Amino acid sequence: MSTQDIARRLVELCRAGAFEQALEELYADDAVSIEPDDIPPGALSNAEGLDAILRKSRRFWGGVETLHSVRCSEPLVAARWFSTALSVDVTFKGVGRIDIREICVYRVRDGLIVLEQFFYDTYEP
Repeated sequence: MSTQDIARRLVELCRAGAFEQALEELYADDAVSIEPDDIPPGALSNAEGLDAILRKSRRFWGGVETLHSVRCSEPLVAARWFSTALSVDVTFKGVGRIDIREICVYRVRDGLIVLEQFFYDTYEP
């Protein structure tokens, strides 16, 4: 699949809330996931390898009580890179409702995602 094809498929799966399916279908075994540098202690951390990324995703979604909505922009593609704006409105167990808004950047190699990096504020402005 081309980078454009992968980008379109990822957006399609994210909009459907099929995040684990996206990982299993579109990610390389050696993929890397990077969170912002100033992420709070105990929050999500960077992960190397598909198994670690799946565990990270399951940990995140395991803390979600209710998924209210997912919004994902059309992808912007440049060669082997693409990005999308993602907004996930969730209620976390014991925390409350939060609308997470982030820019997601991906790199593709040999028809699979090998890098994802997320950019978002970890504080209230």
